[in-house]
Amino acid sequence: MPKKIAVVVLFVMIPAALAMAGETASKDYGKQPWVVNIEDLTLKNENFRTAKWTGRYLQMTVMSIEPGGEIGLEKHDKGDQFIRIEKGNARVVMGKSKDKLTFDKKVSDDWAIFIPAGFWHNIINEGDKPLKVYVIYAPPEHRAGTLHKTFQEAQAAHGR
Repeated sequence: MPKKIAVVVLFVMIPAALAMAGETASKDYGKQPWVVNIEDLTLKNENFRTAKWTGRYLQMTVMSIEPGGEIGLEKHDKGDQFIRIEKGNARVVMGKSKDKLTFDKKVSDDWAIFIPAGFWHNIINEGDKPLKVYVIYAPPEHRAGTLHKTFQEAQAAHGR
């Protein structure tokens, strides 16, 4: 009987701990082979960020950014990043300094964005519908199974 109670407690406590940390678990297919229609997966995603595949050296997330919303100004010192716009209109800003974003481009459906390690960057939705993107981080940036339903939830999880 005590073994069953321990298992039940684990199944209740782990999701609760993740939720309190601002990161609810989603199905992450990482560390195993996986094939997916990435366009369909990206377009159907309703969450701000959902980690769908987290391996040792690479991670893929899908994102939905509300009109007028943004990914948020950030920089990743230890890895490069790739973002593809599946649907929507956005503005991409980047620079080596947080206060001097010298790269500024408008992008839309089917555009790819390459962000070198150490560059400050932000993607701003300039359209009137959710911006649908997928992001590849190398190395992974978020915990496997990360799910942020909103921008505010993502900011809270990262202490911003």
